[in-house]
Formats: sequence, C-alpha cells, structure tokens
Amino acid sequence: MISTAPVPGLQRTYLMRATDALASATATYAVPLLVLVTTGSTALTGLAFLLEWAPRLAAFSFAGSMVDRWGAGRVFRMSNLVRTAVVALAGAVLFVLPGTGTMTTSVVLTFGAVSGLLAEVSFVAMETLGAEASRRLGNEAHRVQAAQTGIDQCAMLVGPLLGGLLLLAGPTLLLTAVALLALTAAATASSAGGVPGHSSAPSSLLTGWATLRRTPALLWLVGGLAASNLATGVLQAAAPITVIHHFHYSTVAVGSVWSAAAVASLIAVWTSRRAIDRFGIWPVGAVTAAISTAACLATALAPSFATYTVAVAAVMAGEGAMTVVLRTLRSRLIPAQAFGSTLAVTIILVLLPLPLAGVLIALVPPADIPHLRLACAALQGLALTACFAGLRRHRSACDLSEPQVPALHKEPAPAPDAV
Repeated sequence: MISTAPVPGLQRTYLMRATDALASATATYAVPLLVLVTTGSTALTGLAFLLEWAPRLAAFSFAGSMVDRWGAGRVFRMSNLVRTAVVALAGAVLFVLPGTGTMTTSVVLTFGAVSGLLAEVSFVAMETLGAEASRRLGNEAHRVQAAQTGIDQCAMLVGPLLGGLLLLAGPTLLLTAVALLALTAAATASSAGGVPGHSSAPSSLLTGWATLRRTPALLWLVGGLAASNLATGVLQAAAPITVIHHFHYSTVAVGSVWSAAAVASLIAVWTSRRAIDRFGIWPVGAVTAAISTAACLATALAPSFATYTVAVAAVMAGEGAMTVVLRTLRSRLIPAQAFGSTLAVTIILVLLPLPLAGVLIALVPPADIPHLRLACAALQGLALTACFAGLRRHRSACDLSEPQVPALHKEPAPAPDAV
C-alpha cells in the first residue's frame, strides 16, 4: 500500500504484524459478542469489555521491560505461542460445554482476559520492531508508521467481520481461526532467524516515565489521546448493544459496522501520510482530532443504522490518522535504549480509559447510552483542544522537516527496576 525505501527485514516485519493484528482484532470484537449471544445481558457485555482491557493494561507493566531486555523478536514469538495454546484450550473446553450457561460465560470471560494480556505483550514487541525500521528511514519515518497503521486497519476491516461470520458456525470454529493466526505469527518470527531486538539493559516503568517527562510534545499528545480513547471505548463497548438492541440488527451487522469503519480509516491513513509530507504533523493531528470529535457526537444522535455506521466510520477515520501522528512522534522522540519501557508508559496512559468505558456501559441503562456518548464526545473535544494548543508550543519537535531536538533524545538516568 505504501512505498518506502528498502529496509532489511521490513517486509517480514509487516507480515508478522498482519497475522498478529488479525488474531487480536478477531478475538477482541468476538468476546463481547460471545457474551451477549450466550447471556443476552447488556451488563455482562460491558463487563466482558472491562475484563478484556484491564489485563491489557497490566501487561504493559512488564511487556516493555521484557522487550528491552530479551529482544522484541523473542518476546513476540513466545507471546504468540502461548496465545495459541490458550486459544486452543478455550476452544476445546467450549466444544464440550453447552451453548449457554454460567460455565460457558466464565470460560469466555477468562479467555478474553488472558488473550487480551498476551495480545498487548506481542503488540509492544511489534511496535518496537516497527520503530527500529522507522529510525532507519529518518525523516520518512511516518511512511513506515502509516504502513503499519494501514495493516492494523486492514485487520480491523477483516477481523470483526470474520468474527461475526465464524460465530454463526459456533465458538469453537472462531477460536480455531484465532489460534491458527497466532501460530502463523509465531512461525513467521521463528523462521526469520535473527529477528532484530535490543540488547539487555536496565529498564522499568520509571525509566519510561522519566523519558516521557522530557518529551513534552509526546506528553501532550498522550494526554489528548487518553481522553479521546474514553469516547472511542464507550462507542466500542456499546456497539453490540446499540446495533442489536436499539437498531435490531444481527451480530454480523456489528462486524459490518467496524469493517466499514476500517475502510474509512484506511483511506484516512493513506491521506494522512501525504498530508504530513505537505503540511507537517501538528496541523494534520489537529484537523483529524476535530473530525473525530464531531463524528463521535454524531454517533449519539444517529437516527438510523446507516447514519450510525457512517458516523462510526468517521470516528475511526480520525482515530486512524491520529494513530499515525502518535506512532511517528514516539518512534522519532523515544531513544532506542529505553523504547520498550517508554512505549509501555505511553500505551498505559492512552488505554487507561478503556476499562473505564466498560464500567460505564455496565452501569448505565441501555436507554441512557446515547447521553453517555454525548458527554464523552464533549470531554474529548475539550481535551483535544487543550492537547493541540499545548503541542503548538512545541511545534518544532512535531515538524518532520526540522532536526530532532537534542534534549528530547537525552538518555534517561538509570532507575530502579520497578517491574
């Protein structure tokens, strides 16, 4: 999709990311659907979203240090092998259990929690490998990040639809597909031999936090995206309830909503790469943030399923472009020696609102969910306005045509190992 200068191992890295992202996307959107189908409870659907994301946040407390110490390739391979075993075990158990019931729901919730944790460990490893490739391209780093974001959006396009279709044939077939994808990701890494990784070095969340504090442009952006993720998380957690209970469509329709959103996001990612080339990273981020906020407001007011689908697509288009901005900045500003630990800190801050979104959906009555989405969209707009006002004061750090600011690349002082 995106042409870049030749970088050793880049195509293999893209293949690893594609299989891993598709496994994660299919599992992430299938678990809430499984819970809703097996229980019919909107409260348990919100709980499923919470139980998926809480372990994901816990994973970042150690994933970054693992990558810094043992190498991104090794961590990626092992996390996908373990995920293959977990998914296969869950599929075997669900095969012998009845289609509904407390035990079935418990297995699904447990699988969602463990699968989510392993998905984020492999994500940190994959982001580190992508950042290494980005640094070798210098001022064209955003092209690699746009390609990787495009791969993620393709996974979002195929994953939810695949999950919805496979669920019609039963949970076991769905989980078998996820296991095969995870196994393929691990095999791709192991067959490569010499997957690049970092050498052993002291690393902890304190090291990452110290680095982040010295990177004000990245700090502002992380703060704004954290607020944005609350609105997006509420939208994602409420999607099965909105589509099935409010608009009276099927589980396949839930997947089609996110697949349409992924198409829009792919277009936005493709456009953002060219826009950054022409206008710089700060203006592109500000414009896409405004689009995402306005579309999020529209999802709460949508009178029909078609309108809702278009609004969700616009939200995810804005999110896709902002993801290119974030990944480009952090690959450029975070020193390689502490990349894993700093990446873990930024992801924790950005994803922290997602478990909260699950709690809100579990607590709020279905009839009040549109009001909740309105409130979250308003908060998103205020936070992103403050974020890009702050970024403007560090515009030289955000302009890819400018040289890097030395102070932002100063290596952090050694910190005690907190993990």
